[in-house]
Amino acid sequence: MVGRFSAGIMVGAALLLGGIAKAEDRELLGAISLPATDWPWWRGPQRNGIANSDQKPPLKWSETEGVLWKASIPGRGHGSPTVVGDRVFLATAEHDREVQSVICFDRNTGKVLWQTEVHKGGFDTKGNAKSSLASSTVACDGEKVYINFLNSAAIYTTALSLDGKQIWQTKITDYVLHQGFGSSPAVYGPLLLVSADNKGGAGAIAALKRDSGEVVWKSLRPKLPNYTSPIVLKIAGREQMVFAGCDLVTSFEPLTGKKFWEIKGSTEECVTSTVTDGELIFTSGGYPTNHISAISADGSGKVVWKNNTRVYVPSMLVRDGYLYTVLDAGVAMCWKCSTGEEIWKGRIEGTFSASPVMVGDRIFATSEAGKTYIFAASPKGFELEGENKLGSDVFATPTFCGNRIYMRVAEQRQGKREEALYCIGAK
Repeated sequence: MVGRFSAGIMVGAALLLGGIAKAEDRELLGAISLPATDWPWWRGPQRNGIANSDQKPPLKWSETEGVLWKASIPGRGHGSPTVVGDRVFLATAEHDREVQSVICFDRNTGKVLWQTEVHKGGFDTKGNAKSSLASSTVACDGEKVYINFLNSAAIYTTALSLDGKQIWQTKITDYVLHQGFGSSPAVYGPLLLVSADNKGGAGAIAALKRDSGEVVWKSLRPKLPNYTSPIVLKIAGREQMVFAGCDLVTSFEPLTGKKFWEIKGSTEECVTSTVTDGELIFTSGGYPTNHISAISADGSGKVVWKNNTRVYVPSMLVRDGYLYTVLDAGVAMCWKCSTGEEIWKGRIEGTFSASPVMVGDRIFATSEAGKTYIFAASPKGFELEGENKLGSDVFATPTFCGNRIYMRVAEQRQGKREEALYCIGAK
């Protein structure tokens, strides 16, 4: 096991736990109760890209079909819509004004309820052309809204009230821009988990108190760029925050920052969020080499299988013993979780940055050109069920909740790029 690259810094963990000794009792602190009709953070309610199975989102839409409302978004961003209660939240960056902000829309009408400036000035426009200065997805616990931004060569996490007032802001670390920044915050019990890997030598994963922004624990990271978000999943009988990238795969206890285990098992730069079948952890990366790895979740560090498929940006999906992916280059694939056996592959047109979302027995995958492919989540074979086109430029993963789809798309209007938020559903 590898431990020399990082050091955990525990701040007040014993006080936070309040004397709760049993692991199963501590896990209860991780539960956040929100309605099944919400999509409160990156990758949805279960943090795995799977929507609630009783939903019936539309299967056909266009600019003129199935649109309940459309709202203009100033600036640019690649963060997904977050939907809680009667509100939709988005982060955006306006380059003309050098303003990074969070916008709140009315869920039923698309009316802008408020827009709060989080940072003004401090823009760094270098990095990958496909990145943005608002690539993080807002997290909401039903009481506050949380967002990460890269600004003035540092990563800041900010908490806003539901009516848009800033409650606290915490600097996580200095940040040397390489490709970009897009790590999204993760709500877990009384904590907010954030990450900021970068090649500047000050990279960190940290846990903040949701009520105050105070740092509870912080784990230093290698001096390498990486783009993954913290994800907490139930793995091998206990909740773990598994983090891939910087040549490592690391498992943390979310409340204290204690390392369950750490191995060399990923590439240097990863983007995708980890998924699991409960026994194996599936990670993928794309620089300097391509890989998908299945790693035993028991702490042994065993890599059960591995291949060199390029699933660099879109995150993967797991269902009933099968791993479903969409390659960046536009190929849908299915593997058997336990062995890595390729079950099927199917060609879909385009390049993909948005992550696929599973709703019931279907997978929805949206290309950078705005075309959404709908295919069966089944090991029986690749079965394309529909195609829909909206906009000309899509990098944000669509949100599926309450039988509706919320899509952040860009459109070319008279030679100018304009972003819009669409709400798609049955009238």
